Amino acid sequence: MSDKFDIGAYKFHAIIFDCDGTLANTGPVHYLAFSHAFNDIGLDMPEDWYRQRAGLSRSKLFDAFRQEKDTEFDSDEMASKSEKIYRDHIDRVTENRFVADIARHENGRVPMAVASAGQRAIVEATLKTIGLRDLFDQVVTVEEVQHPKPAPDLFLLAAKRLNTSPEDCLVFEDSDEGLEAARNAGMQVVDVRPFTTDGK
Repeated sequence: MSDKFDIGAYKFHAIIFDCDGTLANTGPVHYLAFSHAFNDIGLDMPEDWYRQRAGLSRSKLFDAFRQEKDTEFDSDEMASKSEKIYRDHIDRVTENRFVADIARHENGRVPMAVASAGQRAIVEATLKTIGLRDLFDQVVTVEEVQHPKPAPDLFLLAAKRLNTSPEDCLVFEDSDEGLEAARNAGMQVVDVRPFTTDGK
């Protein structure tokens, strides 16, 4: 863990982690997947444009891209294509060491969950690829809630499944939407971005 971060400064009974960009450095692989999928139908997704929207759920990202390009496309088709490309390159995903070390250190001390705006199949595969899946009691993903981040639904469901009050949860996040969601849930939250060098 970073010597600039003291987890002992927080009072908590459970920890909830975001996945993409927080536990795992998935950004380059997600961008590769989305950009290649859209290139196949003649649309260019600039990397800077994607990075500015990292942390959005796939549906929100697609809605923003549809508006940006002022065009229509089949979201299900793009989701299927990008998911296959992501899986084909998942071995490129690495752990975010700062956050992963915290998860390993706290494993067995307090209940822990992952709350992700990603799809379960991808989140589970990502966590297994970087060797962290077994650290978590629960994994909550966007399919299980009505409203994605910045709504508090994901974090509130994770707290419920950990049998912990929201105010007793500590959240680790890397996106503005995720930070807002954790605050909307009434939880303590740590922005991991000052402690990391690799973004999504």
